[in-house]
Amino acid sequence: MTKEFWINLPVKDVKKSKIFFTDLGFSFNPHGGNGENSACLLMGNKNIVVMLFEEPLFKGFTSNEITNTRQTTEVLLSFDAESRTEVDEIARKVTAAGGAIVSGPGERQEWMYGFVFSDIDGHRWNVLHMDMTKMPKG
Repeated sequence: MTKEFWINLPVKDVKKSKIFFTDLGFSFNPHGGNGENSACLLMGNKNIVVMLFEEPLFKGFTSNEITNTRQTTEVLLSFDAESRTEVDEIARKVTAAGGAIVSGPGERQEWMYGFVFSDIDGHRWNVLHMDMTKMPKG
């Protein structure tokens, strides 16, 4: 059965994407998956892998056209933050690094605080701090 899980995303320029995500505070696997056309972004405590592939290489894997992320959303990638303050700090970093805030920081469903941004390639990311004591039961 499945032992590992990773996400693959097309990017226009791996070097610029690495700078963007490094500026947000993320790290990359220094041992594998990194090359001229790819980068291995690590997410969360479990080090979920998000492989960033330059568009021609990505297209070779899928044999499909790449979604125009300026016009459509192919996926919403979500990650958590430790606090509301961290959510706000990540929002500042996104803007400073060249990303775009899609939906500004605010309350979500009375138990979450977060925002949505698009990275430099237009992929949508959702950052949330969840107050589990207020999470609806059921």
